[in-house]
Amino acid sequence: MESYSSYGHILVVDDDEVFRSRLARAISMRGYMVTEASDGEKALRIIESGCLPDRAIVDLKMPGSISGLELVYKLRKRHSALKIVVLTGFGTIFSAVEAMKLGATYYLTKPVDTDTILDAFQKTPEALIDLKERIPTVEQVEWEHIQRVLRECNGNISKAARLLKMHRRTLQRKLSKGPILR
Repeated sequence: MESYSSYGHILVVDDDEVFRSRLARAISMRGYMVTEASDGEKALRIIESGCLPDRAIVDLKMPGSISGLELVYKLRKRHSALKIVVLTGFGTIFSAVEAMKLGATYYLTKPVDTDTILDAFQKTPEALIDLKERIPTVEQVEWEHIQRVLRECNGNISKAARLLKMHRRTLQRKLSKGPILR
């Protein structure tokens, strides 16, 4: 989706077609030109074709051979002035720190509204909590590890419990309690 821009040009990269098209439409209605890509490979082809947006919104978890983090790195390498906001439904401290190290301007977890995303382009990396100095508790590290294994198992609790070497009921109990945030 491309249209006339009075505010700039934004590349939206997300494999969720419904989310991507709705976000692109909402951004376009706010006066931006929008280009869409469903994965990292398509996003890089867009950049290599000479289309140089000044901003990009990149989903962290996408299919294909290029992850969201790798895409952030490659986009910044090809277009150093590009401001990048990373979106994810699976936010972890580790992935936020990695995204910032690779050149992301900001990092947001879904669900998030269009105005919050657009506002994130104006923020500086210092606006984030200094994640590098914040030491997570053992419980938080365990929760993130459980979530990562569960995602790799596509939500299959029995399979995740086997990989984590814990009883299925123990895993269900930990999941029902949710993360311990301090």
